[in-house]
Amino acid sequence: MKTVAATNANRHFSRIIREVTWGETFVVTSRGQPVATIGPVLKNSAERQRSKAALLARLRNQKVTGTRLWSRDELYEDCG
Repeated sequence: MKTVAATNANRHFSRIIREVTWGETFVVTSRGQPVATIGPVLKNSAERQRSKAALLARLRNQKVTGTRLWSRDELYEDCG
C-alpha cells in the first residue's frame, strides 16, 4: 500500500489509476491525515457480499416515507 498526498493524487491521477489496475492500493492524505483509499474493486469478495446483503435487508425493512406526488409519465413529459 502506498501513500500519496491529495495534491499529488490529483496531478498524477492517470498514473495512480494505472497502478491500481495492476493491484496497488493508495491511501490519500490531506494535511498528513488519511482521507481516502484508492484501490482495485474486489469483485464478489466476502465483505462485498455481506455489505450488499445488509443493505438489501435494511431497504426491505425500511418504512416507505412520504407520498409520491408525480407519475412516471410526468418524468418524461416534454417541457417545451
